[in-house]
Amino acid sequence: MRFDDGSTIAAHAVVLATGVSYRSLGVPGADALTGKGVYYGSAMTEAAACAGTEVFIVGGANSAGQAAVFFARYASSVHLLVRGPALEASMSHYLIEQLAAIENVHVHTCTTVAEAHGEDHLEQVTLQDARTGERTTYDAGHLFVFIGGEPRTHWLDGVVVRDRRGFIPTGPGLVDDGRRPPGWALDRDPWYLESSVPGVFVAGDVRAESVKRVASAVGEGAMAVTLVHRYLGER
Repeated sequence: MRFDDGSTIAAHAVVLATGVSYRSLGVPGADALTGKGVYYGSAMTEAAACAGTEVFIVGGANSAGQAAVFFARYASSVHLLVRGPALEASMSHYLIEQLAAIENVHVHTCTTVAEAHGEDHLEQVTLQDARTGERTTYDAGHLFVFIGGEPRTHWLDGVVVRDRRGFIPTGPGLVDDGRRPPGWALDRDPWYLESSVPGVFVAGDVRAESVKRVASAVGEGAMAVTLVHRYLGER
């Protein structure tokens, strides 16, 4: 491995557990208010502070829907902001029905955040209708963003196989119709957490098809260490 300062280190095996970075909302005012009313991910610890406030949630997948259900217990109103025209393409049917049954949850389709406003804490958000371009500003206490994450794998370009989003496939995900990944030199298929390079293992959120939960990431890390020992025993 070569580091930014030019130094190198040799290793027989490597475990990649670099995780992901939440995608930035990328609108005026949001960066300055991150952690001050604007949050990436669930931030369940903010539930008590949401009591009686207007909460806005960005995202149309299950994680955003589950957050809306949770915060509806505390907030005066929860506004779910969905970029697309409907939830059906990205959210489970049971969750859509659950949201529809909660009186203080309001789903806004074809809607994006245009600006976030506030000094020391979020005070307002400006929303934009994707169909008409019309903008409307609302009072807002909290804004939770669920627009996915970007894996920290850019430095691995051309080294290991990555999927179109940059996540690293492992094990069975690398075997296509019985064919092992290009350049695979061992007389066995890649093990469950092994990348397209023998001896390079992947654990946690950076792995393609992972569950994206702390508990599973910890378990994968422990499994990866076991596989490292097995791999070194092969040499």
